[in-house]
Amino acid sequence: MSGHWQNQREGGNRFWLGVLVTASLRFGHGFMRRFLYLISLYYFLRRGAERRASRDYLTRLFGCTASFRQVFKHIHYFSTTMLDRIYLLAHGERDFDIEVNGLEQLQHYLAQGRGVLLVGSHQGSFEVLRTLAARCPEVPLRVLLDKQKTPAITELLEALAPGVGAAVIDVSQGGAATTLAMAETCRTGGMVALLADRGRAHETLRRVDFLGAPAPFPIGPWLLANTLQVPVILCFGLYRGDRRYTLSFELFAEQINIPRESRHLALDAILHRYAQRLEHYARLEPYNWFNFYDFWQQDMVQTQAVAARTLHQA
Repeated sequence: MSGHWQNQREGGNRFWLGVLVTASLRFGHGFMRRFLYLISLYYFLRRGAERRASRDYLTRLFGCTASFRQVFKHIHYFSTTMLDRIYLLAHGERDFDIEVNGLEQLQHYLAQGRGVLLVGSHQGSFEVLRTLAARCPEVPLRVLLDKQKTPAITELLEALAPGVGAAVIDVSQGGAATTLAMAETCRTGGMVALLADRGRAHETLRRVDFLGAPAPFPIGPWLLANTLQVPVILCFGLYRGDRRYTLSFELFAEQINIPRESRHLALDAILHRYAQRLEHYARLEPYNWFNFYDFWQQDMVQTQAVAARTLHQA
């Protein structure tokens, strides 16, 4: 069984990541895309846990054992979106063909001045969402991220676009600070974006059906939505091959209400709807799912880790 996703090591050190960024900006997109096959092959051969997680996911999705070629394609898609992050931050969307669906609906709710909560997942490129800054420049966008998870990558990408760092709400700073920052952004009519498919260590998870089996999802994002009482819109920035992406927005709820007396039932219903939308987009673009760990067993790994620490301390 592979470990909890927060315990996975960062892909590369500062030196080699710096080399990659420098080479990408110097030699250009076309050259680096060809070189990327070698990088993808390296990770395919060296990262066994991620390779097994990819095969498990694709097997569940396709209903038959995934081939190594399909697993390599999955890893290559991920590598491509990571490379594209460099160009999206350095040059914006000028080098890409980004189709946007549902922008009018998003603008409708932004016009109400209440703020909007954008909920995504680790599917495709969340970086594509930042192109909203060019399309809605008058509306602030803040993104929830754990800077402690990938410090080297975060540091380098923020160096490319200094404004990105200021727009991040660092969830590693604690729940109260996170909630206050989100509430302040919404109070001024801005957008707050987060990913709701991974549970952090010690976070409460609940299981709902996903790709034919119960999978654990965090309840924290939905409790935050219940606190904020703003429209919740799902967002997905899917990679479509070459330099093409589709950024889609769809209304999930005008506001989230989780009554105390029926808290578990309400959360199960919300998580079920969210998981259904993830499955829809997974089937639409199978190789855009970038959770390279044992997604269906992450709560079991977390429970075992807590038990081991308790036993060690006893």
